[in-house]
Amino acid sequence: MRKWQPLVAVCLGAFILLVDVTIVNVALPQMADDLDAGFSSLQWVVDAYALALAALLLAAGSLADRFGHRRLYVAGLAVFALASLACGLAPDAAVLVAARAVQGVGGAAMFATTTALLGATYRGRDRGTAFGVWGAVNGAAAAAGPLLGGLLTQHIGWQAIFLVNLPIAAVAVALTLRVVPADRRAPAEGPGRPARLDVPGAVTFTVAAAGLTYGLIRGGEAGWTSPLTLGAFGVAALALAAFVAAALRAERRGRQPLLDLALLRRPSFTGLMGGALLLQAGAFGCLALTSLWLQSLLGLGPVAAGLALAPLAALSFMVSLVAGRYLQRMAPRVPIGLGLLVIAAGMLLLAGGMTADAGRSAVLAGLCVTGVGVGLAIPVLVSAAMGSVPPQRMGMAGGAVNTFRQLGMTLGIAGLGAVFTSRAEKVFEDARSGLDPHSAASALAGGQARRIVEGAPAGLRAGTERLVHEAFAAGLERVFLCSALAAAAGGLLVLTLVRPAAKAATAEPAADGVPAPRQAPERTPV
Repeated sequence: MRKWQPLVAVCLGAFILLVDVTIVNVALPQMADDLDAGFSSLQWVVDAYALALAALLLAAGSLADRFGHRRLYVAGLAVFALASLACGLAPDAAVLVAARAVQGVGGAAMFATTTALLGATYRGRDRGTAFGVWGAVNGAAAAAGPLLGGLLTQHIGWQAIFLVNLPIAAVAVALTLRVVPADRRAPAEGPGRPARLDVPGAVTFTVAAAGLTYGLIRGGEAGWTSPLTLGAFGVAALALAAFVAAALRAERRGRQPLLDLALLRRPSFTGLMGGALLLQAGAFGCLALTSLWLQSLLGLGPVAAGLALAPLAALSFMVSLVAGRYLQRMAPRVPIGLGLLVIAAGMLLLAGGMTADAGRSAVLAGLCVTGVGVGLAIPVLVSAAMGSVPPQRMGMAGGAVNTFRQLGMTLGIAGLGAVFTSRAEKVFEDARSGLDPHSAASALAGGQARRIVEGAPAGLRAGTERLVHEAFAAGLERVFLCSALAAAAGGLLVLTLVRPAAKAATAEPAADGVPAPRQAPERTPV
């Protein structure tokens, strides 16, 4: 039916931008082989996209308010498609990482506008249906990512995971221009005039996030006291201080900053932001390394590795679908806090099963439990953040919680990569096998386990292979334990700080298909 065509146009964009967060995990070993890339490059293939998405979401929401949500959505699709083409044609890791960052720029423009487009297009019961379908598409994208990535990588090549975006984006652009109503122009002056973009805030926030991520990745590779590592952390600290100063200056001048720092004085808002960051880091930061273990050490193909990882996303989707309506009746801190603690339990199960003799079945129970926790926490997170602030700050709160979620993914991958390398290096060092501990650990993290074994003298290969299994298992065990600690800390933070919001009028659906207070502006970039 014609009235649902705008929903199709929006869901197509949402699907490709969210599936690209996870689709690359199972393609990493093949990328490493084809591009001769180390683990730091593989980390940036994932992190560059998530970092650009996180750093630019709030700025993209402000731009959408000024220039129109449909216009920015179409521009985001075009940038995303062109960057996907560049990813698919990348001749080396540096070009691939740069193109992934540009993909994140397009993804931020799309992510910041999809819910506003639905909110402006549909009313009443149709709006509830539209947001319900949109939320299901988000869950399906997460569930389909590893499996779709495995199918394309194994049967066509890793380039296909990016090139498949081109026809989908083209259809989404054509459909959007034809069926989605254009934004009404905001008045040039007066109370309806959109807030001016906080350029200093956007720039300093981006530099701070990038500096911190680079420092974590570089520290695991070159040491925590190397000049580049310390310099990256120094830049991040200075940029963060400049971000705070820019926000305070904007407030003094009566302008709207990128993030209203007064919101962080609200315990519930602070607890939800911390919970969002630690949820993504705890539940998803380990997946890239787990995929490398499944393929480079256990010898699974991309499809089999995708299927092995799929239980997390599939259980998350099913729990959200089945329990979503009941979760809204609880105080938000209960499903979010409980979900984070369940994620911690899932990670402890993964850590307990990680031995040198572990096979793919060792991760099944832990991934299933983690998926249940994600399904409990995610559906309530955005609406809870919006409900924890005054009505005039709901748009900013919605953008902020998604920013912290993406930032959690970025920092989780970088930090856990450093944890893995450090622990694996210690195992090689203690074994006194003649291998250079740092080089061997870096090779493991880069998916080159087989090369380590094949490079050993014939008589020592059996012992070297056993050592490689032990080092990878020890590194992953430490990664899962740190993930459990992050999720548990997030759960305790939410349960301690988040309190029920004042009762609001009945809800309109928010970004992930769950109710948000009716006062939320329709242009909210959630």
